[in-house]
Amino acid sequence: MLQPQYIDRCSQPDRLSWQGVIDALIAGHQLPRAAITDTVLAHGTNRLLNRSARIEGLGYAVKNVTVFPDNPAREPFLPSVQGVCTVFDECTGQARALIDSELLTYWKTAADSVLGAKLLGPAEPEHLLIFGAGQVACSLIDAYTTIFPSIATVTLCVRRLQSADCLRQKLAAGENRLPFVLSVSTEPSAAVPLADIVATATTSETPVLQRNWLSAGAHVDLVGAYTVSMREADDHTLQHGALYVDCRDTTVDHIGELLIPLASGAIQPDSVLGDLYDLIAQGSGDGGRKRDPQQITVFKNGGGAHLDLMVAHHLMSLSP
Repeated sequence: MLQPQYIDRCSQPDRLSWQGVIDALIAGHQLPRAAITDTVLAHGTNRLLNRSARIEGLGYAVKNVTVFPDNPAREPFLPSVQGVCTVFDECTGQARALIDSELLTYWKTAADSVLGAKLLGPAEPEHLLIFGAGQVACSLIDAYTTIFPSIATVTLCVRRLQSADCLRQKLAAGENRLPFVLSVSTEPSAAVPLADIVATATTSETPVLQRNWLSAGAHVDLVGAYTVSMREADDHTLQHGALYVDCRDTTVDHIGELLIPLASGAIQPDSVLGDLYDLIAQGSGDGGRKRDPQQITVFKNGGGAHLDLMVAHHLMSLSP
């Protein structure tokens, strides 16, 4: 019996790149639609997320992740999110790989968002604004500025300036000078209108983004909300933007970002115009797509084990 591969930060393939991960997501969405199921077990503020998927041609994946918000304050330090993804062979059911969820999520989440921006957003954005300054914000900066070299300014929008210090120091610690200007703002009403792409990477249960802050033609990337009570954009953003999701099966009936405005009647089921399967099948993002430069576009990044499975296979293909 073959021993499954184990892949973590220490064994991360040298050839791993954002474009490679995005290409893997595009290829995965050209396969039959995934079968997906999720469960969430909560105890107070702690959660255990169990996400599983099957894709014909790729097999099965189960991702188990714990979210314990108080961990960073413990001694010794523990990350708030921990877990592992197991990939099973399609024909034999054997475990083929165990992949650290921190590594997998870092690449999967940001690649999902940037693919949405490539399909829907401006071709050459110059200003990226991110609500939040955590690990997800770090991966979004890395991915967006790599895939869109036109980005000259990145703004972190936070409630307290101190919350951005750690990320700012981390980005400045590299050997090379940052290819963009990094700024921090605590006033979203002043900062958001300047941005071509606005990404939200918070754990908020009330909207942090308002439609009247957005400039014409802006692209909104909603990343943070992942439970039925969480949301980051107000009703008007969803009502007046061209609304897409990464996958209908993991967002529409599962995440407060859509569940709450659907329940109130602020939006209707047909307000969601499509998902990545639809967009890729239509050939969007191939360089020939037409985009109304005045239209605000909104993309809900819901994640999902099917995306983990696509990226996991890419990692496995690059590993010795």
